[in-house]
Amino acid sequence: MKGMVRNVRKAGRSILVGLTALAVCLAPGTVSGADSVEVKPYIAFGADLTKSQKNTVMKQFGVTEDTLADYETITITNEDEHDYLDSYLDDNVIGTHALSSVKIEEGDAGSGIQVETHNITFCTVEMYTNALATAGISDAVVTVGAPFQISGTAALVGAMKAYGTMTGDEIESDNADAAMNELVLTGELGDSVGKDKASEFMALVKDKVISAGLTEEEEIEKVIDEAQQELGISLSDSQKQEILSLMQKIGDLDLDLDSIQEQAKGIYNKLKDLDIDLSKAQGFLEKIGNFFAELFQKIAEFFAGLFQ
Repeated sequence: MKGMVRNVRKAGRSILVGLTALAVCLAPGTVSGADSVEVKPYIAFGADLTKSQKNTVMKQFGVTEDTLADYETITITNEDEHDYLDSYLDDNVIGTHALSSVKIEEGDAGSGIQVETHNITFCTVEMYTNALATAGISDAVVTVGAPFQISGTAALVGAMKAYGTMTGDEIESDNADAAMNELVLTGELGDSVGKDKASEFMALVKDKVISAGLTEEEEIEKVIDEAQQELGISLSDSQKQEILSLMQKIGDLDLDLDSIQEQAKGIYNKLKDLDIDLSKAQGFLEKIGNFFAELFQKIAEFFAGLFQ
């Protein structure tokens, strides 16, 4: 019996050492075996821009014909826009021409997502930031432009496609769908509660859902009600149902709370300024410590029970 206990403890120590070493290797700031590689910035142009319109967009991006060679470029078609948006917007809203364009560059580590817009009327900087974080984009400088005033919803398509091509990490289809759903729904919610409040509300509910790993309807309904009270807004039953459906999608994604808060730090700082207590993600090493504390507690209880 004593030998069994020693073996269990030995195995537990071995696993703990191994996982601790792994955690150190994965921790931010640790040495990597490969040198950093410069990532070339990308521009996603709307396929239906005229030459004059393209020049207008390039001016918004601070890009000239001479410096355009410093960027990789791709084209976003109206078909691409329909592929992503048909589930959330009517055809007449999406339109028949791809005009919105996006410049995306790699930001400094830990800088989060930074967004700038030109001639965009429906989507705010905060809406883009929230949705881009849901898509899985990180530490990026994003500029959205159009030759004249448009809603800008389809620009998210270009941002996700350009980011995936730029980094080599394609945006997962489920993340892309949830991000597009979030952008459209936040914009619609903004019509009734205000755009800033809508973005803050969506960020807060997302924070609560991700932190607790919620996917069940009743649990998410509860946090939606809590967020309404905290931000002092009132939603209709249909709005609650749409948000519930979106948050169930988000709850099924493998999103990291620390990353979401870091990427959309501007929004979450606003929530902190409102004295709203945000969720805290449990650190990796803390999770390991808790796991083994529980494991050894169960082992102790098991052997104690044998001698009762």
